[in-house]
Amino acid sequence: MDAGEASARQERRRPTSRKRKTRQRPRQADCPAFRARGYPDPPIIFPSCHEIALRNCERPVLTWPAALPAFGFTQFRRALVTSSDPSLCVIIAAKNAAGTIPRAIGSALREKRVAEVVVVDDGSTDATAQVARAADDGSGRLAVLSLDRNRGPAFARNHAIAHSRAPLIAILDADDFFLKGRFDRLVDGDDWDFVADNIVFLDARGDLSEPVVPGFAAEPRQLDLAGFIEGNISRRGASRGEIGFLKPVMRRAFLDSHGLCYNEELRLGEDYELYARALARGARYRIVHHCGYGAVVRPDSLSGRHRTLDLKRLYEADRALLASTGLPTVAATWLRRHERHIRGRYELRQFLDVKAQSGLLRAAGHALANPAALPAIIGGVAADKLDAFRARGHRMSDTPAPPRLLLQAKPVRQGRSS
Repeated sequence: MDAGEASARQERRRPTSRKRKTRQRPRQADCPAFRARGYPDPPIIFPSCHEIALRNCERPVLTWPAALPAFGFTQFRRALVTSSDPSLCVIIAAKNAAGTIPRAIGSALREKRVAEVVVVDDGSTDATAQVARAADDGSGRLAVLSLDRNRGPAFARNHAIAHSRAPLIAILDADDFFLKGRFDRLVDGDDWDFVADNIVFLDARGDLSEPVVPGFAAEPRQLDLAGFIEGNISRRGASRGEIGFLKPVMRRAFLDSHGLCYNEELRLGEDYELYARALARGARYRIVHHCGYGAVVRPDSLSGRHRTLDLKRLYEADRALLASTGLPTVAATWLRRHERHIRGRYELRQFLDVKAQSGLLRAAGHALANPAALPAIIGGVAADKLDAFRARGHRMSDTPAPPRLLLQAKPVRQGRSS
């Protein structure tokens, strides 16, 4: 071998600056909750070479050992996460849900597009984890994780998302269930980052068998940040119908690229807060009127019990979002209204807490020391008294409420159950 050939061969071995690029961590690692727990990149399950080639790889792949240096680990992982593969991961956070978790898991496993079901037992004191494992259908899609203590739904969902890899993420509450065929058409197309369908509410005191719901025209529409926040301001005396109850399917790629995860400081409104931040970052949120989610309404539901601290943290989350730059004017206006609405509920609850602990005189002193809170306190107390007066002499009915749809639309045909 002459000197020129040896020099050329040595030059070919020399790494270029492109090859020396450092591997970029996924943007979801920017989320404080993921950094705090030191999560590694989500686990990778190596697909076959044929699957890699189908996922828009930059160059042909022949064998895995040869493919890794040529294709690059970062590009390979990005191809997995941003793939058009329609497979879903269903996330179920559960606490003391041994009585309902089998149905929730079963409704997820029967869906053909579901590739993973991840259950997180959030510090249960019953047999939730054991019952969940017993609901496995043997397909290898179910994983049950257990936390040593209760950490809240936001932490549990982040924990599950970090231990999954499917490109689409669906949230299912442990009391609820999917209607059969929910995902058959819901996740089609690529013109969305979040997509939600209708919800049917079922009274826990009544028949909880899968309801036969009307068929609706899809009538897809895009939800912007202003419309989303407006739809999350509840009205006293009205049936609970906030848009935040919707359970959208989320693209993992969007969450990763914007460093989004659930705010683990929140135990109330954690869904609302995540979706609002996503919309503020440009998420395309599509809503259709097909019904695919069954929500069981229980008088002891966690979403119906709000601690004073929970309300405080929620309005503080609104303030944090208001401090971000680039919010549309209309959206910022609605966000301020939502913040005042939640803060008013907090001020009333704090007044009632002081009254319960220290008596009316001390509570009155607390109210007078906070003049900005007086309208919310006086208005809230008056409304509570009026509600109590109207309810006087009216015994609460034991008759279960009929099924109710969150989104009202004109049925196109009867007898459709999916």
